[in-house]
Amino acid sequence: MEHKNNTRRSNRDNNGRFVLYAVMAGFCVLALIEIIYGRIRSQAKQEQIEIQEEIQEENSSQIVKELENDNSVGNTDLPDIPLQGTMTDSGDISEVADGDKNSGDNTASPNDSSAQDKESGNADTAENNTPQQTETNDMQIVFMGDSILDNVREYDGVAYLISQDCNARVYNMSIGGTTAALMTDEQFNYDNWTSLSLLGIVHAILGDINTDIFEPYQAGKILKECDFSKTDYFIIEYGINDFLAKIPSSQYDNDGELRNIDAPHTYVGALDAAIGALHNAFPSAKIMIISPHYCQFFTKDAYVGDSYSLDYGYGKLIDYSLVCGYVCDKNKDKNVMYYNTIMDSGIDAYSADDYLEDGIHLTAAGRHAYADYASRLINADFRKNE
Repeated sequence: MEHKNNTRRSNRDNNGRFVLYAVMAGFCVLALIEIIYGRIRSQAKQEQIEIQEEIQEENSSQIVKELENDNSVGNTDLPDIPLQGTMTDSGDISEVADGDKNSGDNTASPNDSSAQDKESGNADTAENNTPQQTETNDMQIVFMGDSILDNVREYDGVAYLISQDCNARVYNMSIGGTTAALMTDEQFNYDNWTSLSLLGIVHAILGDINTDIFEPYQAGKILKECDFSKTDYFIIEYGINDFLAKIPSSQYDNDGELRNIDAPHTYVGALDAAIGALHNAFPSAKIMIISPHYCQFFTKDAYVGDSYSLDYGYGKLIDYSLVCGYVCDKNKDKNVMYYNTIMDSGIDAYSADDYLEDGIHLTAAGRHAYADYASRLINADFRKNE
């Protein structure tokens, strides 16, 4: 009997050990799978970075080659263009996308930076949203841009954060949904000006055009109260809407052939003209050009591409970012500074979930990262002798 009990006990012990070994083996297999998966995922991410770097380098070389022969760079004599229509008061680029679809373009249009709160640019909210201005501010900064700067104007808005970091008196003239360049149906004619674009803001500052079109926005209020001659830094942030509105990045196509389009209707031409006009009027002021940051584009809930892949026919968004650097280099004798958000903001494919709320607009964390580097550039420049 004792022998049988010992045998049963031995069998139970063996079964227990077998179960324990099986569990341990299972954990080992799971750990091995996790290690292999982690290596594969890491390798995939590294390959994506390498691909993006190759695309950026290749596109940069191509753009430089195209723009070296671009006579519009450095040319501020802008021709009149026959008026074909007017821009909507809101400057909403989403209507452009709808029009493109109706004209036969079956490409899904992604969300755009004008889809957010355009009311944030209204003049009646100016007093509530303007950062505290004091007589002890070290500098004056004027912002010109789209909804990246316009949507959030207080507490952790980009302009507000920069004002705090730089102890600056700020005037934020940004209008959501606007572009740097003139739209196809807008005329470069001072007497009949309708554009809320960067060029519109600049010529309003210079007194070249009737400023009534800016009345519904904070830009209209600022035009009446700001002494622009005291500006230390003009900050220009555009490009995402230019890309979404299918505005060419330059007058030249991918083959280096001249397009049938005038400089003010291109992203490069608009930036260059704005730099030239501001420098001529305020030669002691610095001009900071901010490139379009990394974005991801969606239609409804479907991902359609990012800055490195989506192309509407005039280049990818990375191309619009790259030409900023070229324009700044061409105008380096005009007190121009360059903020390359693709390289220096920390916003990329890895941080997109944390820094981008809809693939385009910045989260609170994204705004802090975005503003931090801009502030460091400004402070380093302004306080370089300290």
